[in-house]
Amino acid sequence: MGKKQLQQAIEKVVERGNKAFIPYIMAGDPDLSHLKEQLLFLEKAGATAVELGIPFSDPVADGPTIQDAGQRALEGGATVKKLMETLASFREEVSIPIVLMTYINPLFKYGLSHFFKDCQTAGVDGIIIPDVPLEQRPLIEEHMNQTDLALIQLVTLTSPDHRIERLAKASEGFLYAVTVTGITGARSAVSENLESFIYSLKKHSSVPVMAGFGISTPEQVKEISSLGDGVIVGSRIVDLLHQGKREEITQLIEAAVGTPASR
Repeated sequence: MGKKQLQQAIEKVVERGNKAFIPYIMAGDPDLSHLKEQLLFLEKAGATAVELGIPFSDPVADGPTIQDAGQRALEGGATVKKLMETLASFREEVSIPIVLMTYINPLFKYGLSHFFKDCQTAGVDGIIIPDVPLEQRPLIEEHMNQTDLALIQLVTLTSPDHRIERLAKASEGFLYAVTVTGITGARSAVSENLESFIYSLKKHSSVPVMAGFGISTPEQVKEISSLGDGVIVGSRIVDLLHQGKREEITQLIEAAVGTPASR
């Protein structure tokens, strides 16, 4: 597994006429003993890949829902080391790609070299680090280059054209289009500028363009995924998983990837 497999998993869904769907869940919510079953459920429901959050006490890009999930995970004893060990113990049983979403502080505390080696051992395919901008990439590059992990770049509605071009060229696996200005969390409406924004990203990007932040209904999944290659849904998935409403999660996924018969 690795950056090529992540990109190919998305492209395969798009090639058959559907759109990719990447759910975000918080690792260790409510505790790490549930992680294997959660990932297998999402895979069976049709998820293209899973974005797995590493719980952190100061998540600057996350809204209340994901902050609360992170707090539950921390209280449940989740640590980066335990997450890596847990993932490694069952990774061969989960066939879809796994992308870790984290902040730089836990990586520094863990040790960059150890972190990226353990990612490789645990079968992680990609990583998103929102507080490491393109200019700071040299901080992790030496360690990243010793792995096959995709370093996924986020690009926002406020990014100027010249920066969009640079981010699109640098992103691996897929390019993450942030569809709102602000933190994560469900929204009732999407930006009017979204169509031209995603069109601009598609023009510059050689990897798939996935849209995320603020997507919470099957209608929004259909509308936004139609503009690019697929969507990422976080806060709504975290809420539904916490509430045990798994049928609604399946409905969100099927709004993008289609029903089992059409896959």
